[in-house]
Amino acid sequence: MELKELYQEIILDHAKNPRNKGKCEGYNHDAKAHNPLCGDKVHIFLNLDQDKNIKELSFEGEGCAISLASASILTDTLKGKDLSFTKKIISDFLKMLTHKTKITINSLSDDQITTINSLSGVQEFPMRIKCATMAWHTVLSALNEKVDNYGQLKR
Repeated sequence: MELKELYQEIILDHAKNPRNKGKCEGYNHDAKAHNPLCGDKVHIFLNLDQDKNIKELSFEGEGCAISLASASILTDTLKGKDLSFTKKIISDFLKMLTHKTKITINSLSDDQITTINSLSGVQEFPMRIKCATMAWHTVLSALNEKVDNYGQLKR
């Protein structure tokens, strides 16, 4: 199987069977986003513990396969992680899509990297980048964080 076919299968699987869909219990941070150009909507729910670890992470939303798959991949990857890891992986993901860089986090498994990389194909379709990044930006909004045009967190 070619890598492109594998990536398409991963996206379709996450779009048809999204992980962590629905409102998580005890969320204490949330944010919504809507892209009026295509109709994609996402609502991110986070439950951070006192040590700033993501205890629970989920989403509700509707939209295209890319948007739903991306939200599912995001929640699957970040659930249980600490805030510094979360910020780093979001920054890496955004840079991957906007500047065609590679994911640099060593603590991800090969499967996790492959799953995240499955969204890299949207680089060829600039209008679809917003579909793939909306949930990731929404997590940052829920955490009151901002990123610049290069995917770097603003201080």
